[in-house]
Amino acid sequence: MNPIKKTITLPDGREITLETGKLAKQADGAVELRMGGTMLLATVVSAKEAGEGVDFMPLQVEYKEKFSSAGRFPGGFLKREGRASDYEVLTARLVDRVLRPLFPDNYHADTFVNIIMFSSDGQDMPDALAGLAASAAIAVSDIPFNGPISEVRVARIDGEFVINPTFEQLERADMELMVGATYDNIMMVEGEMNEVSEADLLNALKAAHAAIKEQCKAQMELAEAVGSTVKREYCHEVNDEALRQDVHDKCYDKAYAIAKAGSADKHWRQDSFDAICQEYIDSLPEEERDEKTPLVKRYYHDVEKEAVRRCILDEGMRLDGRKTTEIRPIWCEVDYIPGPHGSAVFTRGETQSLSTVTLGTKLDEKILDDVLNQGKERFLLHYNFPPFSTGEAKAQRGVGRREIGHGNLAHRALKRMFPDDFPYVCRVVSDILESNGSSSMATVCAGTLALLDAGVKMKRPVSGIAMGLITDTASDKYAILSDILGDEDHLGDMDFKVTGTRDGITATQMDIKCDGLSYEILERALNQARDGRLHILDIIEQTIPAPREDYKPHVPRIVTMLIPKELIGAVIGPGGKVIQGIQEASGATVSIDEIEDGGYIEVAAANKASIDKALEMINAIVQLPEEGKTYTGKVRSILDFGAFVEFMPNRDGLLHISEISWDRLENMEASGLKEGDTVEVKLIEIDKKTGKYRLSMRALQPKPEGYVEPQRRERSERPSRDGDRPRRDNNGDRRPRREGGERRERRNEE
Repeated sequence: MNPIKKTITLPDGREITLETGKLAKQADGAVELRMGGTMLLATVVSAKEAGEGVDFMPLQVEYKEKFSSAGRFPGGFLKREGRASDYEVLTARLVDRVLRPLFPDNYHADTFVNIIMFSSDGQDMPDALAGLAASAAIAVSDIPFNGPISEVRVARIDGEFVINPTFEQLERADMELMVGATYDNIMMVEGEMNEVSEADLLNALKAAHAAIKEQCKAQMELAEAVGSTVKREYCHEVNDEALRQDVHDKCYDKAYAIAKAGSADKHWRQDSFDAICQEYIDSLPEEERDEKTPLVKRYYHDVEKEAVRRCILDEGMRLDGRKTTEIRPIWCEVDYIPGPHGSAVFTRGETQSLSTVTLGTKLDEKILDDVLNQGKERFLLHYNFPPFSTGEAKAQRGVGRREIGHGNLAHRALKRMFPDDFPYVCRVVSDILESNGSSSMATVCAGTLALLDAGVKMKRPVSGIAMGLITDTASDKYAILSDILGDEDHLGDMDFKVTGTRDGITATQMDIKCDGLSYEILERALNQARDGRLHILDIIEQTIPAPREDYKPHVPRIVTMLIPKELIGAVIGPGGKVIQGIQEASGATVSIDEIEDGGYIEVAAANKASIDKALEMINAIVQLPEEGKTYTGKVRSILDFGAFVEFMPNRDGLLHISEISWDRLENMEASGLKEGDTVEVKLIEIDKKTGKYRLSMRALQPKPEGYVEPQRRERSERPSRDGDRPRRDNNGDRRPRREGGERRERRNEE
C-alpha cells in the first residue's frame, strides 16, 4: 500500500498529520502522527480468534515515551527505558477508557494497542495526541470498532478556550480537561480546575467536542482512502437463544424482587442474586449442566442488570433502598492514630478510607525525571486498594494501574487548594479499608480531614461525590444517582466523579457508556452533584471546622530564610563541607536552593534549640562585616608583619604587628600569638577598593596613660639618600624622581 496522508488543522492554525502505509506494515493497523516536532507511532494488533472461555474484551493499551525523542539519556545504571512511569500509565488509561466501550459486545479477541513517542519538540503535549493516533490505527485496520474517536485537551487561558495548548500555555490555565468522544457522543472526561462553575465546565466540553468532530472526520476519510471500511468477520460467541429466553423468564421476577428489597447489606444482595443463578443451574439436566453453565451465567448477568435498572427507573428504588438523590450515612473522625502528623477516617456507607499526612523537609521532595517533565513535587498523594477491602481472599501485589489512576484523581482534586507558601513537603496516603462505590471520592474527603488535622492551612476544604446514570432510550426515561454503589457503577450508563469546594469544581472524571447523552442531562447531573458535595462539606466542617492551630508536637519545625545569591557558595562550602558541618553541629537538617531572588534556605529539626544553633551558624556566614564591631576570631597564620585572623566564617583579616599591643613589638614572637589561638579583635577598616579587612587587638585595650602616637613624617620631609641634600644631576640641577616602571625597565636592561 502506498503511503496515505490526512491533515487536520486546529483552530489556532497548527496542523496534525496522519500517515499510514510507511511504518510497521505487519501490524493490523499503524499510523504515524506528526505535530510540529512531535511524532507518535500507534499500532494495533488483534488476534483472529478469542481464547477459550473468554467472554469479555481483553484489550490492553500501552503508551511509551522514548528518552531519545527529546535527546536525553534514561537515568539509572542500565541507561534504557524500564517500567512505565505514572505519567505513561495515566496516558494509557485515558486512551483505554474511550476505546474499550466501543468494541462490539461479542468481540473477545486479544487486542493490543501500542503508542510510542519517537520525537518531541518539548512544546506540544503528546498525551493529547495519543487517543487520536490509537483510533486512527484501528480505523485503518480490519478490526471491528464502533468509532472512530479522538481526544483533545481543552484549557481556559485568559478567559478563552484553547485546544491542545502547549506546555507553556498550560501554565497559565485555570481549567484543564482531557475529553474523549466519538463524532456524536462524549465518552470520557478527566481534568482539574480552579474552582470553576458547572456552566463553565459544560462550555469547555462543548468546545472540546467541536474539535474532536473534525478529527473524527479526518479518520473516516483516511479509512476510506485505505479501503478499510469493511471489517473482519468473527464469531467469538455461541449463543442459545432458547436458553437465554428461558433464563429471563424464570429468573427476572426473582432478581427484581431482590433489587426492590432495598437492603443496605452488599453481601446479602450478592449472595441472593447468586443463589437465583445457582438455582437455575441446579435445575438443568445433569448431563447438560457443565456445557450450559457458562451461557447461563452470561444470560443471568443480563437479567440481573435489567432488573436493577428497571427497578430504579420504574420504582425510584435503588439497590440499598435509597432515593436517587440520597447520600449514604457518613461518619468521620480526625486524629485517629497518633504516629502520623495528621490522620482521619472517612466512612460513607460501605466505603471507608483511612488517610494519613506526613510533613517533611525539602529533602523529601519527589524528583520527577520523565522524558518531558523534570522537576520536583512538594505535594504527594498515594492511594492503596488492598483486596480485603472488598472481601477478596488474595494477596496484594504492588500498585496497579487502577490505584495510580484513582490516586491521581484525588491528587488533582486537592492540590489547587494546597497553600502556595507552605514550607513543608506533604504526603497524603489513603488506605481503602472498605469499598462499595467511589473510594477515590472517599480519599478526597479523608485527605481533606487529615490535612486539616495536620495543621495545613488549606485555601478551602474539598469534598467529592460519584454520580451515576440509568437511561432507557425506548421510553426516554433516565435517573441520575447520587453517591453510587459499586453495582450501580457496573450496571449503569455513567460514572461521573466531581470534587470541589463551596466556590466551585476542582477536579472531575467521567466515563459514559451510553450513546446520545445530552448536555441537559449532564447539567442536571452536575447540579445534583453540587448538592451532594455541599452536604458532605457540611459534615467535614462539623468534624473539624478549621485547620489545627499549631502542628502536633512531633512534627519537625521548619524555618526558612533568604540570603544573597553570592553567599550561597559560602554556606555550602567546598564539597558541601560547611553545610554538613552545620548539620552535624546543630542536629538540624539544612537544605538550600538557588532561586531568582537569591538562596532559599530551609532549616528543619524536631526541637527549637537545634534550629537556633543552625540559624546562628548560618547567620554568622551570611551577615556582612561591620566596621567598629568586635569579633571573636581564630589565628590562622603568623607572618613577620602580623597575623591573619578568621574573624567570621570564611573571612580573614590582617592583624598588623602594630595593632596587637600599645607597646612596640620588635617581632611577632614577642606578641605571644600562635596559630589556632582565639582572640578578640575589632574591625577597624574595610578597604573600599580591595575589600580587605584590618583588625586590631589594641583597640580593645585601655590606652596607657601618657601614650603618644609616633608621628609619621611626610615624604617631602624625609632626608634624601645623601642626608639633607636633594638629589641633583651632573649640572647641579634637581634630578626628577623616576617612576617605578622606569626603574624596573632600567633594571631589566641591566
